[in-house]
Parts: sequence; structure tokens; C-alpha cells
Amino acid sequence: MLRPCAPPLLFLALGSFACASAPGGGQGGVDGGAHVLYVTHSGGYRHDCLATSAQVLTDVGRSSGLWNLEVSDDAAAVLTAEHLATVDAVVFFTSGDLGLDAGQKQALLEFVARGGGFAGFHSATDTEYGWPEYHDLIGATFDGHPWHQEVLVLGDQPSHPAVRSLGASFSIFDEIYQFRDVRPGSAVLLSLDPSSVDVSLGKDNPWGHPLAWTRSEGAGRVFYCALGHEISTWEDSRFQAMLRDSIGWVLGRR
Repeated sequence: MLRPCAPPLLFLALGSFACASAPGGGQGGVDGGAHVLYVTHSGGYRHDCLATSAQVLTDVGRSSGLWNLEVSDDAAAVLTAEHLATVDAVVFFTSGDLGLDAGQKQALLEFVARGGGFAGFHSATDTEYGWPEYHDLIGATFDGHPWHQEVLVLGDQPSHPAVRSLGASFSIFDEIYQFRDVRPGSAVLLSLDPSSVDVSLGKDNPWGHPLAWTRSEGAGRVFYCALGHEISTWEDSRFQAMLRDSIGWVLGRR
């Protein structure tokens, strides 16, 4: 099997990233780029990689010309119907309860159903356990991370625009999730090669070990990838190419 390994591109982490930049505005903004809202609210475990992830997403959006990034760690402040009306896609790297009221939850679901893009990374499935419609949207629910090591990831649909830069397989060191209640209609793009781990540490689920998938919700496109726990993952040029392509896909630009 192929085991490509590209050298990482390093980025400086943001000192503070709980701030917003208007689409197309500010130094280095992308003229004509989409407005992507990156929500990093941590109602549960807060990941060390969040500052790096925000910087990487800012830089990838700028270098690709696809988006301008707005970053907030206060979900309730930005996930309103009024603010979502200014946004083209929402990206979650969240955990736990987001503090949203019923109207805000409905506003997010309607945003996607009307054609807004939605992407989630890593602990976005470890979020809002009391909101089943959210897990229907993202496609599954976190059920532990039995492996934290170098693994082999397989490309189940290597020609899909969201993951085509990754090829047939690749090795990466990260925290690997498993899931319960994987929803029907999730088209798996990446999965864990079980031969690269001790499978006895995990659960034997009928859906295997998916790591990235796409879904449709009304007119909207949904993408989820379970990778991203490690700072080194966000610094990896292969992962950055996937960010460009997957978020570009939910935006309808790939």
C-alpha cells in the first residue's frame, strides 16, 4: 500500500483567536472569498490544537482564495439566525454543550437545509449529546478513542473532491475515534485500516472504523473528519490540502 509522507508546513499559532474578521475585510482578506465561521466552543475537553487550527484555516483560506475565516469560541454569540444569514459555511471543532437555545439550534439546522455548508472536525461528534438532530446532521456520535498512535488511513473514495489529494492511503499519528449510531446516508471517504492497530482495544461495530464522510441535509453539504487532535496534524501539508478541498466542497467550490 502507498504510504505517502509529505513534510509539514509550519504556521505560527494565534495568541488569541476568539475574534472575528469581516468577510473580505482586514489585511490579507480574500476578495470574493466565502465567509466561513469557525466555532471552537469547548463545553467539554479543550484541545491544545485550537489556536493552531484557527491559524491554519485562516492561511489555507487565504492561500486558496476560497474563504475568509471568522473565529469564535462563543457559540451562542455567533450561531444566531441573523449572523448565520451573513455566513456561507460553518465549521465546528467543538466539545460538550454549546449553550444554544432552541431557536439557535433550529437556526443552524435551517441554515444547512437551505444550502449552507457545514463541516466538523475531531470532537465535533463529541458535542451536544442532548441534541439528537445535531448528530443526525453530523452523521454519528463519539464513542471513545481507543487508539492514539500512528495509523494507516485508507481512502474509501479517493476520487471524491473532498479527499482526492490524499490518495489510496496514508500514515498519520493522531487520536483515533470510534463511533456509535452512525447515521444512514453517510458516504464514507476515509477509514482506519484495522491491521494498523490492536482492534481488541476498540468495539466491533457493523459500520467498521470510518474516519471521514459526507452527508446531504436538504440543499446543504456536510463533511466530517475525525482527525485533528494533534497540532502536528494541522501542520501537515496533506491535512491542509484536505481542509482546502473539503471546506471548498461544502461551499460548492470543489
